[in-house]
Formats: sequence, C-alpha cells, structure tokens
Amino acid sequence: MGPNHIIIAGAGLAGATAAKALRAEGFDGKLTLVGAETHYPYLRPPLSKAFLAGKELAEDGRIETPAWYDEQDVDVKLDESVDFIDTTTCRATLSRGGSLAYSKFLVATGASPRRLEIPGSTLEGVRYLRTIDDSRTLHDELIRGDRRLVVIGLGWIGMEVAATARQLGNDVTVVGPGGIPLAGALGPQIGSLFADKHRAEGVQFRTGRRPARITADSGGRAAAVVLDDGGQLDADLVLVAIGAEPNTALAEASGLACSRGIDTDASLLTSAANVYAAGDAANAFHPVFGARLRSEHWANAIAQGNTAAKAMLGQEPVNDDIPYFYTDQFDIGMEYSGFFPWATGEPVIRGNAAELEFIAFWLRDSKVVAGMNVNVWDVQDAIQDLIRSGRPVSAAELSDESKELTSL
Repeated sequence: MGPNHIIIAGAGLAGATAAKALRAEGFDGKLTLVGAETHYPYLRPPLSKAFLAGKELAEDGRIETPAWYDEQDVDVKLDESVDFIDTTTCRATLSRGGSLAYSKFLVATGASPRRLEIPGSTLEGVRYLRTIDDSRTLHDELIRGDRRLVVIGLGWIGMEVAATARQLGNDVTVVGPGGIPLAGALGPQIGSLFADKHRAEGVQFRTGRRPARITADSGGRAAAVVLDDGGQLDADLVLVAIGAEPNTALAEASGLACSRGIDTDASLLTSAANVYAAGDAANAFHPVFGARLRSEHWANAIAQGNTAAKAMLGQEPVNDDIPYFYTDQFDIGMEYSGFFPWATGEPVIRGNAAELEFIAFWLRDSKVVAGMNVNVWDVQDAIQDLIRSGRPVSAAELSDESKELTSL
C-alpha cells in the first residue's frame, strides 16, 4: 500500500462530499480530487430547473468555494482524469501523465448521457444536458423565448427541461416511444398526471413514436426531427434526454467487477482491496432492499460520499439511506423515496390527485417500497420510516387522511 494518500476520481457531488467528510472526520493525510471538468464541484439538479431558467448563478450551485479546497489542503486537479488504477501496486495513472501512489481510492466517476444514434444526431443544435456548460448553452438559446424545442425522451430530464423551456416562452414538443411520460419511474397513473399538467401549460407530446432522423437546414444546423411514422417536427433546437450510462471505463480497465455499474458491498468497497465506489457509477448493495441498486440522484451521491469516506477511514458504515429525489415542474413540487420497480399493483393515493395535492404509496406484499408527496410537505420522514421498517400496512390505512402517517 502507498503512503497515507486518498485519491478521489471524479469531482462531482459524491467525490466532493467524500472529500469534505474525510476532512470533517479528521483525515489529515494527502487528499487529491481529480475532475474531468474545468469547474469546481457543483450541484446538478438546478441545471434543468433554476439555473437553466436563469434564476440561479453558477456560484450558487458550488458545493464549496475554491478557497475551501485550499484551506482544507485538498489538491484539486481539474480538466484531468484517472486512466488506470493498478490495484496491485496501489498507483493511479493520470491522463496528463505520471502516476500517484494511494492508500485508499474512491471511484466517483458519475454517469454520462446516453447518446442518440440516428442520422443527423451529431448536427449543431442537437444538445445533451449533463454539465453546467451544457445548461448555460441551453439557457442562452432558450432565453429568447421564441425557439421550437423538440425534447427526445420521456424521463425526468426531458420533462424538467420541457417545463423550464415552456415557462421561458418557447414552443415545446416531447417525443418518446412510451405511451405516458415518466411511466417507467412512477407508473402510468401518476405519469399521466404530470403529462396532463404539461399539456395544460402548452407542451405537446408525440408519444409512441421514435425519432428516425434529424434533418439539417442550409447551414448544417438541426432543423427538424423526422419520426418513425414519417411525421416531421420542425425544430430550432433538439434536446436528447434518453437516460444515462454509468462511467465505468476506469473501473473496467482496472479490473473491478461491474454489472449495472461498479459493484460494491454495503460499505462501498469494490472487488479490489482499498478501492471504493460511490455516486452514479456505483452499483452498491443496499441492506434495506437486499440487493444492489444504482441511483443517479443527488441525495444518493451525498449519502454514498459520506459512507465511502468513513469506510476509507476504517470505520464500518453501511450504505442504507433510502433513495430520494425531487422535481419541480411548473407548479408541481414533488419528493419521492424508495424503489418503484419493486412495487406490485397500482399506487395507493392519499389526498386529491386531481388537484395535484396528494401522497402516493407503492406496495409489495403489503409493505411500502416507495412513496411520493406532490405539493404536500413535511411527510418524507414518515414515508422513509414506513419503507425502512418493512412493517405491513393496508391500503385502507394509507389512504385514510384521518390517520397520521407516523401512527401507521
């Protein structure tokens, strides 16, 4: 093993959180944070919402100021990456040359947008959203309020950008092969509520359709999306939002076990000694659900960054936070905890879904495995307690507004 030196590959939320936690827990050895972007670590959720809308500045999203890293003696290497981890000699090879010895290593390389592979997909005007630079470019193009935006994808990023772009006064059409937006994350019943709200705000949908090609104008810029049924959607701008892939290239090149991401145990240790993984790239064992889960949301990055830091310091932490995320679309504010794919049957509704003020619960074997509150607040602790406890609860009890959630 090398000197008392911890290297973190990935300067996103998970990596920055781990660096903060290491110093907070008393680690006084050498600490290096390597990031492929040119920016200091920042939060990504605002990129499709407040930052995209121009309501937040880049500085507002910083996890810490650049001065903090200097004060805490964190060696930040921006615009650089780790190419290889030699797990036998405990050395990491850097993209700009040279190598560093480590005592512990954290892979927090995140995820990248899944690419669209159709004719015309590389034209100017075809955008993806992952970085602050991506969001700034989109903002500059949408702030005029007279753009025709075609969003390809029925998931969270696509729907959030659709809402923001529409609020900025742009024409927005959302395209995807599924019948209902967000159905893969929330099911058709709840997904339909989001879709209805978008339609009421002027967003158009072409569901059940796939893009076949993107055509260019005389200047070589994207001008229209041609669908698989021959239909054509004129566009000044195309956003591809068809999901993300974990960045596992470093882990795979270094011989770490990977399946849906970088496989880890409940303490985020990978298949290699002294090498851990956290954040979007980690496929971590979750003791509450009894299986490996990969989550691409900010709360998971924070939780796993803290867990990894403690594990690297020889403590015995467990990655057992309940997955959590939130969204804001028009006047819909939503928080969600749990793991929807494990649910069976339709959600149990408490409140008024038609008025978009309700809580939805998903069950498996009479146990809550996921819960979501829409424009209803201060209930997430109770929802997470129901999930974590695994205690049986009836649909009648969950839907009964006269019963406090904390009593179930």
